[in-house]
Amino acid sequence: MLNFKLPAVGENITSGNIVAVLVAVGDVVKADQPLLEMETDKASLEIPSPCDGTIKEILIKKGEEVKIGQLVMRVAEGKTSGVGKTTPKETPQSTPAASVAAAPGSPRPAPATYAARPQTAAAVLPEVPMDVPAAPSVRRFAREIGINVAQVPGTGPGGRISVEDVKAFAKALNTSRATMAPTGVAAKPLPDFSKWGTIDRQPMNNIRKKTAEHMTLCWTTIPHVTQFDKADITDLEQLRKRYSTPERKLTVTPFLLKVLAAALKTFPEFNASIDMTTQEIIYKKYCHIGVAVDTDRGLIVPVIRDVGRKTIYQLADELNATAQRVRDKKISLDELQGGSMTVTNLGGIGGTQFTPIVNWPEVAILGVARAQWEPYYVNGKLVLSPHFMLPLSLSYDHRLIDGANGARFLRWVCEALEQPFTTELEK
Repeated sequence: MLNFKLPAVGENITSGNIVAVLVAVGDVVKADQPLLEMETDKASLEIPSPCDGTIKEILIKKGEEVKIGQLVMRVAEGKTSGVGKTTPKETPQSTPAASVAAAPGSPRPAPATYAARPQTAAAVLPEVPMDVPAAPSVRRFAREIGINVAQVPGTGPGGRISVEDVKAFAKALNTSRATMAPTGVAAKPLPDFSKWGTIDRQPMNNIRKKTAEHMTLCWTTIPHVTQFDKADITDLEQLRKRYSTPERKLTVTPFLLKVLAAALKTFPEFNASIDMTTQEIIYKKYCHIGVAVDTDRGLIVPVIRDVGRKTIYQLADELNATAQRVRDKKISLDELQGGSMTVTNLGGIGGTQFTPIVNWPEVAILGVARAQWEPYYVNGKLVLSPHFMLPLSLSYDHRLIDGANGARFLRWVCEALEQPFTTELEK
């Protein structure tokens, strides 16, 4: 039986307060596994086990002041690692050695196990200042659930932060997020509209719920910029009518898809996503484009795969078939994922311009309004015949795409639409 006494933990430190007892009677422990968490006037630190063994008796409790050399536990010894030779050092909280404490009652793997763990999202939180009054176990618990412990108000003596404080803070944060308005401001309770007349409350369907959640994410995550331009599709409109048949009516959308496939090769930053957790840009080598479909249940965006490899006719047929499957509720979840960018075409309804919201995790979306015949000028002089002009709106993620490149991309698309597609249509 090993009588484990509190070892020296630093120069001029004679005692400390027990913040947490990390084991219970009967626990099997490994050498160097933390047994206690102690706070001195300089730092919070862990006291490791000097050997492999089984905890037989615990002689101290949480909150007690313990002196260096005081008997704290009795351990039925297995393989010893050198009793009395293990002297934990005070380690800054930002180092791995100080980051292995767990919440009281949690399983305690050896420190080497922690070192082998992959980094989690919580591990990229800002460094916690040393003067934050929280024990290592509390700090680690906060990191594991994604909370910056420096922001947690402590309810203990001197503002000390406990695990319960962290849990209460996380609960309050999640509750506030659930009631956030799209602007990021907490939503106010609605007035009682029935005071002014008859009302009818209807629950959102699942698509509307998911759309609301996703659009809030997109709007609050992505700093948006929207660029506007017009394409002269006078010639394209003539080609579209010429090659349309009663069995296959061509719209402008398949032409747009072909142009966008070429544009994404020319401007690869538009066929990308941003990983802010690793500070990386993910460039996609494929070209799949989402096309928004209006349904009686809400907006749904199926993805057309490998757009650049398909002809105008193939795209037209696939668009029609896909839209029908969407309206018939036969679209699969896989068909709604993996887009490079999105097109939303409101030309069939009307309007002159609009500002579409980028469909995260994509970085760009092209909005199409109704084409109109407009006066046309060349070198400041009015041309007698009007031209058929298509308004386009390009919204993009300003974290990755600068305004100049946004303008270049949209101008490139406009100029490509103005070129004859005869060769493409004759394939």
